[in-house]
Amino acid sequence: MKKFVAILLLAVMVLSLAACGNKTAEYKLGMGVVVSTDSSASQNAQVDATVAAVVLDAQGKIVACRIDCAQNKMDVTDGQVDPAKTFLTKNELKEDYNMVKFSDATLEWYQQAENFAAYAVGKTAAEIAGIETTVNEEGHTVAVDADLYASCSISIADFQAAIAKACADEQGVSFSSDGNFTFGLAANSTAAESTAATAEEDGVVKMYTEFGAVVLGSDGKILAALTDAIQPKISIDAAGEITGADFVGTKRELKEDYNMVKFSDATLEWYQQAANFVAWAVGKTPAELQSVETTTNEEGHTVFVDETLFASCSISIDGMTAVLVKAASLAK
Repeated sequence: MKKFVAILLLAVMVLSLAACGNKTAEYKLGMGVVVSTDSSASQNAQVDATVAAVVLDAQGKIVACRIDCAQNKMDVTDGQVDPAKTFLTKNELKEDYNMVKFSDATLEWYQQAENFAAYAVGKTAAEIAGIETTVNEEGHTVAVDADLYASCSISIADFQAAIAKACADEQGVSFSSDGNFTFGLAANSTAAESTAATAEEDGVVKMYTEFGAVVLGSDGKILAALTDAIQPKISIDAAGEITGADFVGTKRELKEDYNMVKFSDATLEWYQQAANFVAWAVGKTPAELQSVETTTNEEGHTVFVDETLFASCSISIDGMTAVLVKAASLAK
């Protein structure tokens, strides 16, 4: 009898431990984007968009972090533009970014960004913002801490700012997980809407970028996702000189000021429709996102066929789908 009771107690303990091992916790996914057009100069339009995505635990500590930068450049000599130009992020360029080749750096940009993201894990937004920095001879804001600087000697100011935005993301999304998840971040850019300058009218370089962050469960299904987009505009004259730059915020940041409802037939603003799209994506695999039935509307946009889905998200979904699928492919 004693032996039976002992075996029973052991079984209960094993089951209890298994239950503890499968315990879920609450997390939050946030994303932040920092944009600058300050590097634009004569004959060259440039947009630098640093994006960070974070997963926070219930205590506000960073559990996972991803960083990338869409550094998009357009030659505008004589006011000409290339609407067909394609772009790669710094992470995608990897060694082809040539930081080691053309500087004193011993690590490429993507490696240094990965190191900073790894450093951020376990810290709060306040701790990232409070990293002691100094301005080096090139005018870059770099870490004072010798160990951090050894792994990331490039400017960290935009990293800090993007992570701060991601941690404070009021449109971030919560999800439950047992901790066994992967996490990816991606960006896609296009210059398709750019126009050349003429003798009578300035041209406009429109290097637009869509961002996506995805958390995948161990079953490959989406636990949480976010998407955002920027539409900076850089004006140029027929001589290739920069005559102005316009950027006021990401589409999510602009909210009602994006004015989709005011200037279209939409009943919801872009940020609301994007939120509905990522909410729909939860529980699906990337393949299921791609296989949803769509149609091309009168404006040439790819939209949902399903009436209920279309009612919640009537904007084009091809860009959002593509960037989320890409983010999922980069999840680790």
